[in-house]
Amino acid sequence: MVPSMEEPLVAGSIEKTGELKESLVVIEIKKQLYLAGPLIAGFLLQNVVQMISVMFVGHLGELALSSASIATSFASVTGFSFLAGMASSLDTLCGQAFGAKQYHLLGIYKQRAIIVLTLVSVVVAIIWAYTGKILLLVGQDPEIAMGAGSYIRWLTPALFVYGLLQCHVRFLQTQNIVLPVMMSSGVTALNHVLVCWLLVYKFGLGNKGAALANAISYLTNASILAIYIRVSPTCKNTWTGVSKEAFHDLFSFMRLAVPSALMVCLEWWSFELLVLLSGLLPNPKLEASVLSICLNTGSLVFMIPLGLGAAISTRVSNELGAGRPQAARLATRVTMVLGLVTGVFLGIIIILVRNLWGYAYSNEKEVVEYISRMLPILGMSFVFDDLQCVLSGVVRGCGLQKIGAYVNLSAYYLVGVPAALCFAFFFHFGGMGLWFGIICGLLVQMLLLLSITLCTNWEKEATKAKDRVFSSSLPLDMTT
Repeated sequence: MVPSMEEPLVAGSIEKTGELKESLVVIEIKKQLYLAGPLIAGFLLQNVVQMISVMFVGHLGELALSSASIATSFASVTGFSFLAGMASSLDTLCGQAFGAKQYHLLGIYKQRAIIVLTLVSVVVAIIWAYTGKILLLVGQDPEIAMGAGSYIRWLTPALFVYGLLQCHVRFLQTQNIVLPVMMSSGVTALNHVLVCWLLVYKFGLGNKGAALANAISYLTNASILAIYIRVSPTCKNTWTGVSKEAFHDLFSFMRLAVPSALMVCLEWWSFELLVLLSGLLPNPKLEASVLSICLNTGSLVFMIPLGLGAAISTRVSNELGAGRPQAARLATRVTMVLGLVTGVFLGIIIILVRNLWGYAYSNEKEVVEYISRMLPILGMSFVFDDLQCVLSGVVRGCGLQKIGAYVNLSAYYLVGVPAALCFAFFFHFGGMGLWFGIICGLLVQMLLLLSITLCTNWEKEATKAKDRVFSSSLPLDMTT
């Protein structure tokens, strides 16, 4: 019997195909880590700015610290989170336009976002002007309410600059330009310490100076990025100067920006709600303190999956815009594995430091022991939180923010918050019960986003991306 020559050829082709797939996966991992690393560092350094301001205020007295803390929380819920969410619509628009090589659209989208975010900031600033009265209406201590109202008025300039900064960051991120974002954030964080010291102590502005320092530092960061965009040859095709095209289709931009904001805010608000609910528990001072520490810890560690989420939104939007649906699908599968691995890794670290972490915040034995009991729950929640964060990045890359907003609304307000109330007040689990409820919400959110991702028709999404990009570029093309 003559041996068939097709068998080794088939085996060889299968082996080569396997090697090709493996090399594509390795390349994709490198691309995502290249994006995620600087973005994680940049997000951490950006968050440090407000943290440093509160630290300086903490040395001015208990009333100043409590007022600044409540004002910062109120500002995050009503302003900064909403602006960050609206700016995330650029993940879709700029990312897909860059992938489709419609480079001129990136500058137009950025200008359009700046216009809309500035208008929104005006509305938010009016609300902030009544912060003291609002806090009094919800039963806050009069001295703290008035102090928070004063602090947030001086924080208002930072609101307008923050939106500008977010637009510049997204503009560069979607072009895979991330090192300048990290470096400008590092320079700003270092500079912020000096600015705070000058305004708080040297010029004697106290907590008002700490609030004003945020605006100066955000402006510094945004200015560095703006100069880079203007002079760098890497942005010569995407930034072609101010254009009147930016004033067109503002409502079209809003149709994507508002769901983007809701997607971010609905999740953010649910965690802030935990702190308010902790005040209704027995021994509210202990419960609120421990829960705040857990939230601060979670927010710090969350910058890692946030960077991964930003990286995958860029990869997916670029590939869909370029008409490469299978590459977007591969990027999604890779990031799901990365999200699971990092989530488990971070969860284990949080559990391992549970007996020591409390001493970073308090010397009281009761607080330290309570934190050691809470951190394993926090570590477990991070597995789900990490996965949902990268899956949310996939949703933004596809432009499915409206579906993402419905997912977050259902997960947190139909499941998470009711479950938290049930565990905390009906089963009397206290602060641990509140966190159990949020884990339920995280689990539902992750499973819904996973279902959406697995059922995604990537060819259809690539077609939608093409339609979105070229419908935006049509008016400009018609004039040429």
